[in-house]
Amino acid sequence: MLAIKSFVFSPVQENTYVLSGQKDACWIIDPGCYFGNERNTLREYIEEQGLKPERLLNTHCHLDHVFGNKFVHDTWDLPLHLHEKEKPLLAAAPEYGQVWGLPFENYRGELIFIREGEVLTWGAGGDPAGALTGEALKVLFLPGHSPGSVGFYCEAQGFIIGGDVLFRESIGRTDLPGGDHETLLRSIREQLWPLPDDTIVYPGHGEPTTIGWEKLHNPFLRR
Repeated sequence: MLAIKSFVFSPVQENTYVLSGQKDACWIIDPGCYFGNERNTLREYIEEQGLKPERLLNTHCHLDHVFGNKFVHDTWDLPLHLHEKEKPLLAAAPEYGQVWGLPFENYRGELIFIREGEVLTWGAGGDPAGALTGEALKVLFLPGHSPGSVGFYCEAQGFIIGGDVLFRESIGRTDLPGGDHETLLRSIREQLWPLPDDTIVYPGHGEPTTIGWEKLHNPFLRR
């Protein structure tokens, strides 16, 4: 059974997620810790819970979701997992940080590309037992907010960590480089709407929502 812990980090109020699963292993998704006290908060939580970080993942690579990549890598020696189409955004993130008045040192380590439909399991090299215990996450390709946005979907437990694709009664902005409004709407309708209505959406900003709620109440997706 996966446990989900969220943190709200940086002046941009980004949601960072720590998933803990088999044998105290944990995955860190979109570490947005910008200030030193935020990095300490993340590290202290992991240490106090006796967790062992196993993967570092990005749903996408806008600067607020990658502030803490280098810290996580340097602290726990983890390479970064991301969709290949996010590589240019990752490289450009420090430049946008300067524009936003949020300079930071970027991650420069190994990049491991994840693919649409890939099933991520626990353990070194991926433990097939993770799929049997309901702890596997499937990669959903959700472009539109950015070219290579992905969501991490746990069918067995009925949740998705979806980055900045779908929010409570809102959607991700598409006026940033690589964004496209119609592509984003298509991603939501074709990839997220087929999920069960009670699927919990853990977004990159704000409070969780459900697929069913957004079908009924999201003003950006009414036909």
